[in-house]
Amino acid sequence: MKLEVEVISEERVKPSSPTPDHLHHYKLSFLDQIAPPVYMPMVLFFPKEPDCDLTREERCNRVKQSLSKALTLYYPLAGQLKENELCVDCNDEGAYFVQAEANFKLSLILDDPNPNDMNDFLAVQPVDDRVNELPIGAKVTFFDCGGMTISLCLNHKVGDALSFFMFLNTWSALSRGQNDDVSLLALPPFESAELFPPKELSGLALSGGIIKNNIVAKRFVFEASKIAELRDKYADKTSIEFQRRPTRVEALSSFIWRRLMISTQPKDEADDRISTVLHAVNLRTRVEPPLPDNYFGNISRIAISVPPLEPNKDGNYTIVSHVRNSIKQIDGEFVKKLRKEDGHLSFLKQRSTQVMKGEIVSFSFTSLCRFPIYEADFGWGKPAYVASARLAYKNLVCFFDTKSGDGIEAWINLLSEDMAKFEADPEIRAYVSPKKSTLLNA
Repeated sequence: MKLEVEVISEERVKPSSPTPDHLHHYKLSFLDQIAPPVYMPMVLFFPKEPDCDLTREERCNRVKQSLSKALTLYYPLAGQLKENELCVDCNDEGAYFVQAEANFKLSLILDDPNPNDMNDFLAVQPVDDRVNELPIGAKVTFFDCGGMTISLCLNHKVGDALSFFMFLNTWSALSRGQNDDVSLLALPPFESAELFPPKELSGLALSGGIIKNNIVAKRFVFEASKIAELRDKYADKTSIEFQRRPTRVEALSSFIWRRLMISTQPKDEADDRISTVLHAVNLRTRVEPPLPDNYFGNISRIAISVPPLEPNKDGNYTIVSHVRNSIKQIDGEFVKKLRKEDGHLSFLKQRSTQVMKGEIVSFSFTSLCRFPIYEADFGWGKPAYVASARLAYKNLVCFFDTKSGDGIEAWINLLSEDMAKFEADPEIRAYVSPKKSTLLNA
């Protein structure tokens, strides 16, 4: 049986209240400017609840009505991105909304989630021409069994991962009837351009690593016991009682990076390319004074480390220490320079040139562990499963907590030939759970 998702309708969902005239021009910040031109996707899976007597149309209408209310609070998301003018025209044009139907049961997806199938549940694709003008896209898909998905794609040019979940969880709270009167809710701060004024970006390429074809995405589940083993393996053996034991994300990203390097990169001694590890870092807590958690926009930056491939006398901890030190350098002083100087822009221009020439091989890691990805209750319970999609971005690893919260799912995007080598790596196979069903996470 071929799995098909058929689009039933497409429309624009407008804000429930018009945006005031003085808010019609939302400025993009420097960090918005340098964000990659992609959509960040998330798909939430909801089985049919036995005590939910709402029809498909009633559920869809509730989702649309609450989306309309949420857009009143997050008014830039209902406008039109005008990157050349460094702004969003908050014209209340509305969010792009799609309703669809799937000719199969939800269990076919949840029994063995395949990242490459998830794109069928998105309103827009991660790499999409509409990224130059459309802030968000949402899609509701109904299954034969009565289950449904709700997906959201946020344009990275207007917000980061934390901004994504701020909006998603406001939207779901409004859907289930919390804070129904939008006028009583406070607007999130939309002032990132005041903190990080826009700059002239000529000479900076932002699409390095983005590839529409030949990218394969796969899901690797690491159970809590295996992650604990890796934390011990990558601990600083020279400290007393493993005082330098790495975090789950530090240990797992170090392990995956090393296996990626060993399995996919050429062993040619003449190869003088620089291999780097990139981690996304939230800046809200690093600004002085710290920003509120609901500060909207791209308030994040990338920590870059160049760890050695082979461990030295201290063991595998050397890799972790390089990663940890690079993240530590994203501190208050870094943020001050980022706000007032052009050194970071010059660095990005130089780095983009090196990437385009093939002088640098980058592996990017984004962790959504500890994010509230399972909190979005639209009125018929929390999602049974939350997924990303194939991201068309090579050498990208995204971490998600399993639903139980103790394991981690690694969604890895690689060139197809690299994926074949990586998943055949014996050390990877030794640590990855053989179980594929999301029931593992319940």
